[in-house]
Amino acid sequence: MSATGQQNIIEVRNLLNAFGKHVVHDDLNLDVHRGEVLGLVGGSGTGKSVLMNTILGLRSPQGGSVEVLGQNTQSARSRQGLESHWGVLFQNGALFSSLTVKENVLLPLREHTNLPEKLMSELADLKIILSGLEPEAGSKHPSELSGGMLKRAALARALALDPELLFLDEPTSGLDPISAAAFDELITGLQSTLDLTVFMVTHDLDSLYAICDRVAVLADKKVEIVAPIAEVLRSTHPWIQSYFHGTRSRAAAGGAME
Repeated sequence: MSATGQQNIIEVRNLLNAFGKHVVHDDLNLDVHRGEVLGLVGGSGTGKSVLMNTILGLRSPQGGSVEVLGQNTQSARSRQGLESHWGVLFQNGALFSSLTVKENVLLPLREHTNLPEKLMSELADLKIILSGLEPEAGSKHPSELSGGMLKRAALARALALDPELLFLDEPTSGLDPISAAAFDELITGLQSTLDLTVFMVTHDLDSLYAICDRVAVLADKKVEIVAPIAEVLRSTHPWIQSYFHGTRSRAAAGGAME
């Protein structure tokens, strides 16, 4: 439970991540509240994806602890149980190229459930539609999809098990502004409809303004601030000033207020 009385779905405490002598995170702390969309932002090399992978248990830190839904993600047994409670959209989609979209969506259902094949097929079709794809996209291979369609196909797979926690790694990277805005709108709708908690690694200023309840800023090997964007904008930290008060940020802020 957070100091404000909100339930924490993720708790990171005193995290240390290093590659050899290169320290990426040192004494990093972060809470993610149930039901929020949290955007994680930081400069190049600050370890945004490293932090997400550590939370997911894909990387073992050199120190500290990570709990998701009250379970230690560094425990193989706990992580196996947690995998059915979260969905992950990796930066490049990470779809299996030899499988169709529907076959990709079916994978987590087959791995984590004992549902009848017919029901799994129907659920996969539903998740494909929920992700904003046409039903016929299910029979296509990833190589036949546009960049925006690939993101949606990966999202459909991430939603396959009806997760309560959704991880998104640069979900709008490589998309044109119209497609990126449509994807933001899709995430907002799904978060509300499915009661999701969303942890989103991003550098997209428009996304930060449009859909994030709070923004966590990685700087100086830790989370410098985590707060609603209006509060983040008041920070005097040099990187935050540069990132959030530059020309592009002013344009994003202006668009968000229209």
